[in-house]
Amino acid sequence: MSLNDFLFVVVPYAVGVLAIVVTVLRWKLHEFTVSSLSSQLLESKQLYWGTLSFHWGLSLILLGHLTALIIPQGFELWNGAPLRLYLLEITGLALALWAGIGLVILIHRRLTNHRIRKVTTTMDLVVLATIATQIVTGIWIAIGYRWGSFWGTAVFVPYIRGLLIFQPDADMVSPLPLVLKVHVLAFFVFIGLFPFTRLVHIITLPLQYFFRPWQRVVAMRHTPSRNYKPGGLLGGGPPTVVERPERKRVKQ
Repeated sequence: MSLNDFLFVVVPYAVGVLAIVVTVLRWKLHEFTVSSLSSQLLESKQLYWGTLSFHWGLSLILLGHLTALIIPQGFELWNGAPLRLYLLEITGLALALWAGIGLVILIHRRLTNHRIRKVTTTMDLVVLATIATQIVTGIWIAIGYRWGSFWGTAVFVPYIRGLLIFQPDADMVSPLPLVLKVHVLAFFVFIGLFPFTRLVHIITLPLQYFFRPWQRVVAMRHTPSRNYKPGGLLGGGPPTVVERPERKRVKQ
């Protein structure tokens, strides 16, 4: 087995299995460890601007990647006109820069604010570094290897689809430049780290909703008897029951 086969065939399946198993175990056996652990109460201004840029920029980029994976023919038709190709490339680069700015704000917030630094774990920094690697290499690819939306549908889409149907072909990735390989491997590393981080709540919280146990709410109405009397001072104590004396029968 070559190094290329190990990195782009074995590693994807290994991190995929690891992500599924650990996520299920945390969800079922250690549910109290699944939390976003938000630091909004400690600092909110930088968090707002950082998450706004980071989340929207990265989410739209991921949506574009997913669309290219599902309907690559649509991307090919769109890129048939040069003007549309330029528009798509500029939009993707702008979104990557927007997400990168948000990530810089979040990293600066983590490292400079002493209150945030107290609640920052090593895994938080590792995840931020992994995402930063993906964004930086993505910007590098957009600038140095232009028209990625055009040639990516012919290179990456068949490779990813081969992984999904268990027919991987690492030879499609082997001739690519190093920066493209780093970009792909950083994604695999993120998938492997995902279940060990606070980000796992993105998956487990929706699952808790769909698989929540049935609940029955039973309303019971209690009708006090004639012997019921509120107890305590001004009726504020526990209720008491007044027992009536038994009547003696007199023989005639």
